[in-house]
Amino acid sequence: MFSSAMFVLCSVSSVSAGDEPDKNFHLYLLVGQSNMAGRGVVDEESKKTDPRVLMFTKEMKWEPAKDPIHFDKSAAGVGPGLSFGKKMAEADSKVKIGLVPCAVGGTSIKVWVPGAEDRATKTHPYDDMLKRVKEAQKSGVFRGIIWHQGEADRGSSDTYGKLLTELVERLRKDLGQPDIPFVAGELPQFRPEQTDQNTKFNGIVNGLAEKIKNYDCASAKDLTDKGDKLHLDAKSAREFGRRYAEKMIALQKKLGDSK
Repeated sequence: MFSSAMFVLCSVSSVSAGDEPDKNFHLYLLVGQSNMAGRGVVDEESKKTDPRVLMFTKEMKWEPAKDPIHFDKSAAGVGPGLSFGKKMAEADSKVKIGLVPCAVGGTSIKVWVPGAEDRATKTHPYDDMLKRVKEAQKSGVFRGIIWHQGEADRGSSDTYGKLLTELVERLRKDLGQPDIPFVAGELPQFRPEQTDQNTKFNGIVNGLAEKIKNYDCASAKDLTDKGDKLHLDAKSAREFGRRYAEKMIALQKKLGDSK
């Protein structure tokens, strides 16, 4: 009988070798800024791995997923990715889940376009993401995209809907999957003085569900911050991940029923 540790090793090796992508290795792209990358404090829960949930490391290797999933900045910690991956694995016992982290803290949606540079990190978020996507596609099949971003753009909600629509279209084209489900996330309400801006912003990202096919938005209602009035604490980041997964599962079911 295999131990769980042996199963993990088998899982990692099985998605690292072979000429054809494993159709039962479902990949998910994690993009956006710091609350997707995660800034929650790493704790004992962070170390609990699932043998069917893997992450694509900075070195573009598959390893058992644990927090921090991301590596954008030294502050990377607990984000929604791991709990999202575990819930997706729970939904289908026949598959493995691969998380492809590409979020970059502090980025505006305006730098999530080809050729754009994020000066703070000296990276090219969109171009760097595509490199990782192309390498990850050798192992499995992308089944969805989750996006959390907006803290840098909450004051630009009048143009945000157009920019996000363009991003969804671009990502789907570059992944070669015009119908891939896309789940955005609301901005959590941490500061009273930002309530009006956040409410308007959240209305826009929710409203895109009527305009973009296979799109939905995860609620940030009642989520709490880590004390800085900006970043989700670990508990709320994990809850957010589960909400993303619920929306993703519903979109996938709807897409399957329509075929």
